[in-house]
Amino acid sequence: MKFLFMSLDGLIGDTAWQVVKEGHEVKYFIEHEEEREVTDGFVEKVTSYEQYIDWADVIIFDDVLGQGKLAKKLREQGKLVVGGTPYTDMLEDDRNFGQEEMKKAGIPIISYQDFSDFDSAITYVQANPGRYVLKPSLDTLGSKSILYVGEDEDGKDLIQVLSDYKKAYSKKIKTFQLQKKITGVEVAVGAFFNGKEFVLPICVNFENKKLFPGNLGPSTGEMGTHLFWSEPNVMFNQTLKKMEVKLAEEHYVGYIDINCIVNGNGIYPLEWTSRFGYPIVFIQQESMTTPIGEFLHDLAAGTSSRFRAKNGFHVGVRIVVPPFPFHDPKTFEIKSKDSVILFSKGRDGVHIEDVKLVNDEWVVTGTAGVVLVVCGSGPTMKLAQAQAYGRIKNIIIPHMYYRTDIGDRWFEDFDRMHSWGYFRE
Repeated sequence: MKFLFMSLDGLIGDTAWQVVKEGHEVKYFIEHEEEREVTDGFVEKVTSYEQYIDWADVIIFDDVLGQGKLAKKLREQGKLVVGGTPYTDMLEDDRNFGQEEMKKAGIPIISYQDFSDFDSAITYVQANPGRYVLKPSLDTLGSKSILYVGEDEDGKDLIQVLSDYKKAYSKKIKTFQLQKKITGVEVAVGAFFNGKEFVLPICVNFENKKLFPGNLGPSTGEMGTHLFWSEPNVMFNQTLKKMEVKLAEEHYVGYIDINCIVNGNGIYPLEWTSRFGYPIVFIQQESMTTPIGEFLHDLAAGTSSRFRAKNGFHVGVRIVVPPFPFHDPKTFEIKSKDSVILFSKGRDGVHIEDVKLVNDEWVVTGTAGVVLVVCGSGPTMKLAQAQAYGRIKNIIIPHMYYRTDIGDRWFEDFDRMHSWGYFRE
């Protein structure tokens, strides 16, 4: 088959490469020029996409941020498209809209307040002391990295952060929200949607967003994820399942996920991911036995209601280089750009992010310092971890770093979630 992959920042390159390896034809378009070297040598790249719309059997979009408008238009023209709609883009891009849509569907949400200036937020926290999560409402400034989770019961740490952000970001962050902090297990439930219904099995996943082991340091987009596939369970039925009718009305096709805090009192949704997640999509590919090209075609055609996946547990660890998670072009140029990735053994379970192929060598490229995702699977979480970290030992990149504890929190989280009954079908 013929696949056209459409990307803003070169996120979906590894999936495109897997489709190539399965014997399909692939064209890959990256909109932002500074990211266009990503996957050079792995996948055939094109500098414009218009002339390939009719050529393609399937068109794949990798992000939100307005891509849903074009995806919907092409779908209405009769193309097979994996991608969103303006509505599903808004679920993720506009936090307030996403929360209100959950509420309309009968999903309980955490109380929050909207703000358009930092002084008002400081005054609010002073008048209502407590722990809050600060979330920019629109992802216009890499909001994942500037999200802040308050720790002090009186809110003093949040007031300090709000004061700092006022100095640094007052002209860039126009709206944001403060959401009451709920304690419990952070877990997400996601599933693929074929335009009419959810495709089984569902995916229960646990993200690890902080830079350092022990959940310390600055927030990142993601440092690693552990997951398992499941039949519909209590958590899915109380959250995503309630959106099935609305997603069918939208003819949404793709992966969709709700990140939540759960405890003994209930499920508290935090935010949407209405697209492929990164790096979770690479872990999902690694743990699926249905070929990814076949799966994407059948998903877009609406003919897939179930796919084959490995039993057990699956771990993905992100390997990064300076200046990740910060944006510093000079540091990236000096420390990381064009570094060669060396392997002492095979490349099983290794998925590419900001990498290009030069003279048969894997080389770091792009701008972000996000290089590889290394995956492992096993009948127990410990065995999945052992496989992933064993594979990492065979990789050498100058200045590389990664978290050494992806999957560790599963052991405590499982006990609590099991006792609360959220894994029951």
